[in-house]
Amino acid sequence: MQNNSKFRTPLVTHIYTADPSAHVFNGKIYIYPSHDLENEGLDDGEGDHFQMQDYHVLSMDDIGAPCMDNGEALHIKDVPWASKQMWAPDAAYKNGKYYFYFPAKDKDGIFRIGAATGDKPEGPFKAEPDYIKGSFSIDPAVFVDDDGKAYMYFGGLWGGQLEKWQTGEFTGGDPKMVPGSDGPQGNETALGPMVAEMNEDMLSFKSNPKELKILDENGKPLIADDKNRWYFEGPWLHKFKNKYYLSYSTGPTHYLCYAESDSPQGPFTYKGRLMEPVIGWTTHHSIVEFKGKWYLFYHDSSMSGGKTPLRCVMYTELEISDDGTITKINPYEE
Repeated sequence: MQNNSKFRTPLVTHIYTADPSAHVFNGKIYIYPSHDLENEGLDDGEGDHFQMQDYHVLSMDDIGAPCMDNGEALHIKDVPWASKQMWAPDAAYKNGKYYFYFPAKDKDGIFRIGAATGDKPEGPFKAEPDYIKGSFSIDPAVFVDDDGKAYMYFGGLWGGQLEKWQTGEFTGGDPKMVPGSDGPQGNETALGPMVAEMNEDMLSFKSNPKELKILDENGKPLIADDKNRWYFEGPWLHKFKNKYYLSYSTGPTHYLCYAESDSPQGPFTYKGRLMEPVIGWTTHHSIVEFKGKWYLFYHDSSMSGGKTPLRCVMYTELEISDDGTITKINPYEE
């Protein structure tokens, strides 16, 4: 494994970026982050101090090459159904088009997931007039399998509203409640992310979203009290030697973890941590293969001196063994 010191620095410093979804298109690396803005929002447990309004697409010709900001790819003013909070996005390529996926709150303050299309990986992207029917919560990640089938993974707790959909309908809730108190507690089964197969048009769901189960080493679902391993937000799927790997953030305990399955729709068995906590409250990542090596893209708040809503994207090489085991990374040790 190479020395990563030159990579563990912000990709760009002229804007704050977070939640990087990295993909290889046309032999280059494209990174789709959220764009943090300074604001007066309070950290109320509902994410109101994250007030992002647009997206920029970053790109690199090669590992270690300069990172380019390709400019604004989509702004909330151009999304008819959205009201605020353009959080973590993702992108995919199929049918000769580039698809861009993003969460935002609708006019009723409910998080939905939208789609946009473009002719180039860097955009600009034109948003569909309405959000994806049946979508909710945050953090879309789209995986296109070798057989051409595509799946969207999504969902985040607390400010991401995932626990408010346990009945199949949005339940709202008392804003004075402690964040997460309306979700599973104690020995109850923890909530997992959602998955939905997508139609060929990549703009709609072929199936209703279903919850992915994450199991422990004994085949039992993880419980709500198991906060070092439970799912909180930021799902990502990669495939390695015909196995599927779901990685995600544990939120309050600040770990990146991963689980393995024989199917893109699970269930997944917990395998371990892939990264220790970073500076700042949130952890959100992506995993991509480029020229035979694997890389982890992630963020921290080092550039802003630890201010949680002002983050910066960076990356490091990821070591994956032949059996799929990922060597855990401490982001601040060589």
